[in-house]
Amino acid sequence: MGLFSRLSNLWRGFLSIWISDIEKEHPEIAYENAINSMIEKYAKLKSATAAIIRRREDLDERFKRASADMAQTEAELNTAVETNQDDLAVVLIQKKNQLAAEISELKTDMETARSDADSAKSSLISVQSEIKKLKAERDSMLAKMQSAQARLKIQEQLDGLSVDDEVRALDNVRTHIKNTIAEANLSKELSDSSLDTRLANLRNQVGDVQAKQELEQLKARKAAQQAGQQKTM
Repeated sequence: MGLFSRLSNLWRGFLSIWISDIEKEHPEIAYENAINSMIEKYAKLKSATAAIIRRREDLDERFKRASADMAQTEAELNTAVETNQDDLAVVLIQKKNQLAAEISELKTDMETARSDADSAKSSLISVQSEIKKLKAERDSMLAKMQSAQARLKIQEQLDGLSVDDEVRALDNVRTHIKNTIAEANLSKELSDSSLDTRLANLRNQVGDVQAKQELEQLKARKAAQQAGQQKTM
């Protein structure tokens, strides 16, 4: 194999890989190419089928004309025989034999033409059905592809959505709130245990004791008064 042939094969290989990659990224292109190829095939097959049908129709017309000529020739031959025109009868017999051979050949050709036409029409219908199926498959597969791509995009967004910073920020807020509450509780505890607070509490207690003592003294004087009044009575 020559150098140029090898380079050509290598280039075709690279081109095939490149096209394959593009078709993977854009499957609609591959489907459109396949559909267009099928449509082109359908058009060629339709043209060939039309030619076959025209040939079948031509054979039908030739067969009808030959059959009509045969009927006419047989009638003329009968007349020639009845009128003793032997020379004409011989010519008519030859013509009749030629027409019989032609009709026999036409029948064979007509059967072949009918078979070819039926086969071509069947192929035409099959290709037409394949085109419809391919279009339906294209619509279905592209819809599935778009749905899958949408799901992948959503999943990628979810995977790429990091909440670590937000969670850390919330944890910092929680910690700050707890620390603030703890500081407030500590301030209260310190305030409750401070000397000033204890002295204030002690003063309150002294006041209470003195008030109670004074109350007891008042009760005692009142009781003494009542006792003195009872003696004088």
